[in-house]
Amino acid sequence: MRSITVKEILDTTGGRLLQGSTEAAVHGAAIDSREVTAENVFFPMKGMRADGHDFLGGVLQRGCRTMVISDAAKVPGEEVLQGLDLKKDDINVILVDDTLKALQQLAKYYIAQLPLKKKIAVTGSVGKTSTRDMLYYVASVKYKTGRNKKNYNNEFGLPLTILDFDEDLEVAVLEMGMDSFGEIDLLADMVRPDMAVITNVGISHIENLGSREGIRKAKMEVTNYFSEDAVLIVNQACDLLQKNMVSGDYQVVTVGNDGKSDFIVSNVCDFGDKGIKYTLDRNHKQYEVNLNVPGGHNALNATLAVAAGEILGISAEDAIRGLENAELTAKRLNVRGKNGIKVIDDTYNAAPESMRSAINTLKATKGLRRVAILSDMKELGPESRNFHREIGAYVAEQKIDFLITVGDDARYIGEGAAEGLGADSVHHYETKAEFLKDMDRYIQPGDVVLVKGSRSMEMEEIVKKIFEDKE
Repeated sequence: MRSITVKEILDTTGGRLLQGSTEAAVHGAAIDSREVTAENVFFPMKGMRADGHDFLGGVLQRGCRTMVISDAAKVPGEEVLQGLDLKKDDINVILVDDTLKALQQLAKYYIAQLPLKKKIAVTGSVGKTSTRDMLYYVASVKYKTGRNKKNYNNEFGLPLTILDFDEDLEVAVLEMGMDSFGEIDLLADMVRPDMAVITNVGISHIENLGSREGIRKAKMEVTNYFSEDAVLIVNQACDLLQKNMVSGDYQVVTVGNDGKSDFIVSNVCDFGDKGIKYTLDRNHKQYEVNLNVPGGHNALNATLAVAAGEILGISAEDAIRGLENAELTAKRLNVRGKNGIKVIDDTYNAAPESMRSAINTLKATKGLRRVAILSDMKELGPESRNFHREIGAYVAEQKIDFLITVGDDARYIGEGAAEGLGADSVHHYETKAEFLKDMDRYIQPGDVVLVKGSRSMEMEEIVKKIFEDKE
């Protein structure tokens, strides 16, 4: 990554140098005192649980010598410096009003300096991380490409990702998440994308945004800083992403499963944990696409990546070759097996759309029994109980052998499934701790087990316990 001087930080953030040198330079940024390196600039954040300013001494112990702060009273004093054999002028301290805003300002400045051919934003109710990952592999066929670190797609993570980019990067693929109006606008202002992908409009965060139309409006903030040369790529299989609904002073490219779209997906074959196969039609030519990625819904996501690749000058043939190497970020339909038990780990998050897709993958995966362990879906508003019951009915419709629900809202998944599966095939637990005590009663060799729930439910603990017990 390119070095950034203290002077650049001062000029970009409007901060004031309390001590140190304007000529000092840093590489990358950190907001977690446990992860900061000697080369980083540290931005302490004031949160509900802790104030990062309270850990400045530990930051110095890790070798970091540059920090952007908002509380001058928390700067380590002479006693701390002497203990580390440091002098006051060895530490570069910049005072600002708001450290988060300063971090975002620095990221906006940094990405604008990079010689990028394209900055691509990816958003959507579900599937945005998978689409981001697949687009990364497509773009990497021809260009040096960067993407979000881990799941860093918010006002904290996106700037950290940007400030970690190499100075010779050619394409940036940046996922943008949100749960309220204005959040994607902030991220789009930081990046100023010239291409964007919207995977779909579901009901995630409907509690905050009021309706699916409100969710679409929030997603469309990704186009707020588009020029006339910019391109929006949408999944037209989604009812709220029809071309006439998303048009503006920019180009629109559509992906769908009917003849009205620019890129057409058909003949999707779902092989469960073995991946998928489908047909792609583009400009009257047909291509067979084979993906190692599970989930039939990923045919549309992959085609969104192919469409973006074409705009980057990557042929469909080369894009499909790039997709063959695609690996998704952890906890998204990640399939692992041990001692005869196969686990579909889809624990990163959950919404009705992604629940159905994961259940489809479970249904298509071979095993003696198919077991679903499902937890709460959050932020679904006043209709939440009905949405959970509908998922239960879908579990029964797909003839999943055994259902375990965990959490307050998940009980309604069980209610929805009970009639179709039978009461003996549905069990509910109020907490993970209660279920973990009984887990061995339910899971046995030969089972395929889907584990899924909203991020706050931390269902990965169940996945971890399954594999620990099978050591």
